[in-house]
Amino acid sequence: MNILDVILAIILGYLIGSIPNGYLIARLKGIDITQVESGRTGGTNVSRALGWRYGVLVGALDILKGTVAVVLARAIFGNHPDIYAALAGGFAVIGHNWSVFLGFRGGAGGATAAGALLGLNLLAGAIMVPLFILILVVVRYASVATMSIGLGSLVILTIFYLLRVGDTPPEQIAFGVIASAAILWALRPNIRRLRAGTERRITFRKSKKA
Repeated sequence: MNILDVILAIILGYLIGSIPNGYLIARLKGIDITQVESGRTGGTNVSRALGWRYGVLVGALDILKGTVAVVLARAIFGNHPDIYAALAGGFAVIGHNWSVFLGFRGGAGGATAAGALLGLNLLAGAIMVPLFILILVVVRYASVATMSIGLGSLVILTIFYLLRVGDTPPEQIAFGVIASAAILWALRPNIRRLRAGTERRITFRKSKKA
């Protein structure tokens, strides 16, 4: 493992993750998404400002940047060991949550983490991403669904490594650690509201306040 390559993989992932898709799309519609509702730039808040179609678009783009970060890291640094791709994916989540282009503001990282997981371990992603969507639709707490993708990534990658499921090297667990930590830290206010019973459910409809 080359330290310089590690640093470059971190920078690569962070900069890709920092691309503020939600902010840019909302700006095209004349809205500063950082001033709407939660102020986050992810698909949930964009749905509140512009409607669910734009929210889905932003979510898809955020998934894509997580996958791109992992794929590019492997193309540049290889996957032996896979720590470069794992770090690029994890720091893409950090970049999404604290974008250098938005004064270190951003979203909560669920979609970007999902995309990175798909790029890193397709089987794990094929399990977690549908589960993430199911939780989002059924429970209708975006924060709970987002936490599920972070913590779920850590759990499933650890299980896959221990049981030797597919090609799951231990380095991939680093992604689960970074992604879950970044998501939980970003969602601290939501966790407090969940505990107080005041967390807002998503409605998939445009907010009248927007």
